[in-house]
Amino acid sequence: MRDRIVMGMAGLRMLSSTIEFSAALLMLYFNRVEDAFRINALLAMVGPSIMLTVTTLGLIGLAGKISTQGIFIVMAGVGLIFLGVSKVS
Repeated sequence: MRDRIVMGMAGLRMLSSTIEFSAALLMLYFNRVEDAFRINALLAMVGPSIMLTVTTLGLIGLAGKISTQGIFIVMAGVGLIFLGVSKVS
């Protein structure tokens, strides 16, 4: 039997890829830079939400297997990713 945490993580990533692919098709359908830009702006909200949710599920799955210090290091790494990306613009 498959691990429920792994199934949840994979399911969220499949949902994310479906949303991304649908957005690309909508961009092609509307064929206007303004509409594509709006669609892309919506995707900018979906991506980080999925990443945080998948990471949280992973940490829940690892909670009994790694030390508390290890969990904090992973959380700090995720925080640094968001900090680094937010400083790009």
